[in-house]
Amino acid sequence: MVTFIVSVLVLIVGYVVYGKIVERHFGVDPSIKTPAYALEDGVDYKPMATWKVFVIQFLNIAGLGPIFGAIMGAAYGPAAYLWIVIGCIFMGASHDFFSGMMSIRSGGKNMPDIIGENLGKTMRTVMNVVVSFLLLAVGVSFVTGPADLLASLSGINKETWLYIVFAYYILATLLPIDKIIGNVYPLMGAALLFMAFGVGLMLIIGDINGAHEMIELTPATLKNWHSDPQNNILVPMLFVVVSCGAISGFHSTQSPLMARCLKNEKYARPVFYGSMIAEGVVAMIWATAAMAYFGGPEGLNDAATNGVMIDGVLTKVTPAIAVDMICRSWLGKVGAVIAVIGVVACPITSGDTAFRSLRLTIADFVNLDQKPILKRLMVSIPIFILAFICCKMDFSTVWKYVGIGNQTLAAIVMWTAAAYFIKKGKSHWMCSVPATFLTFVCISYFLMAPHKNGGLHLAPIIGYVVGASAAIALMVFCVVKARRRG
Repeated sequence: MVTFIVSVLVLIVGYVVYGKIVERHFGVDPSIKTPAYALEDGVDYKPMATWKVFVIQFLNIAGLGPIFGAIMGAAYGPAAYLWIVIGCIFMGASHDFFSGMMSIRSGGKNMPDIIGENLGKTMRTVMNVVVSFLLLAVGVSFVTGPADLLASLSGINKETWLYIVFAYYILATLLPIDKIIGNVYPLMGAALLFMAFGVGLMLIIGDINGAHEMIELTPATLKNWHSDPQNNILVPMLFVVVSCGAISGFHSTQSPLMARCLKNEKYARPVFYGSMIAEGVVAMIWATAAMAYFGGPEGLNDAATNGVMIDGVLTKVTPAIAVDMICRSWLGKVGAVIAVIGVVACPITSGDTAFRSLRLTIADFVNLDQKPILKRLMVSIPIFILAFICCKMDFSTVWKYVGIGNQTLAAIVMWTAAAYFIKKGKSHWMCSVPATFLTFVCISYFLMAPHKNGGLHLAPIIGYVVGASAAIALMVFCVVKARRRG
């Protein structure tokens, strides 16, 4: 229990202390008029209550990452705790804050445009393609995912739920942001918070009364517990599996949505930095719960590999099944229903804004005003036709690349923030150091990961040497660039 409590407290302290340092370093200025007022159009640029902006940002970035990703990361053991805490404070929350603030200062622009301004026009074109693919992949996955969960919960067939979820996404993408997203998200947020706090509370109570035991982070437990360590090497695999709970490039596609609705820059830290810290807490709860419920990382791996008996049937435990088992066992029938609704809310509230972000990214690229509904339809109709076709395909192959795509985009965004500070004559280290680490992670992953996960499956020594060399070379380039600028 000590590790869990301390980790949550450190996350909170990180928000108060390091979050303030990040805020000061950027130079937040409450006197500057935000895009919500300067460019208000009643559709995408619209001032909203700060608490609503926080809830929307939190649900936008959450998805299934801090739940399913944390459970999969728990298979590696307590090392996941270190990555969630350190990654969230010094990388993920900073990444989300800087992407949000850079968008505010550029008039609410999306990340491809911001990257282009700081890393060149060629990168802008490349990132428009990369970001569009990532948003489409996330959006499609978060159509089929909620449909599966809702079908198992209600008994209504998946096809029916697929059409319902799609209909909601279309409305949420087209209508002004305050009409559906601004009104529905608080309700979904309440379900998600109930789930997180309910599971967290039962996790602590169960440890106290001996119903289960939380594994502590010690030198002896700081190792790779995965049942297949040869194909799931701790470094860099853990840093890709647990993305949304620590750092995820997808978040940088969502921050500009709220950058267009924030009333004042002084609220940027609680909205952008704070929502990522909240996601880190959710990830800590689920990583710990998964290990505790199944008797440690070994039990979790065994359940995933060999299965457990559920209603008389031997079933291999997936993250979705693990969530259902934990909620039913710890929260009872009513609590489990609310908790599962919270789990369903996660992908739905990331899928709708993924499609909305995709609409805005494409519209910005072709310079198409999105205030008239007809022009919104011009962009949205092709998107949803393509998305509907993808939903009928086996999308599992594409999804395998989303995790590494997240971290690759995160690395590029952090290098972009470093370049932004160099142009402003400020220190770049709080961005360039995380960017260097993420560059090492991404390149070593591409070289070492199994073929089925998008890698070349080369020897670890090759991945480590090439990854480290490339990361260091970029850091040296950044330092030289900064000195020349100075």
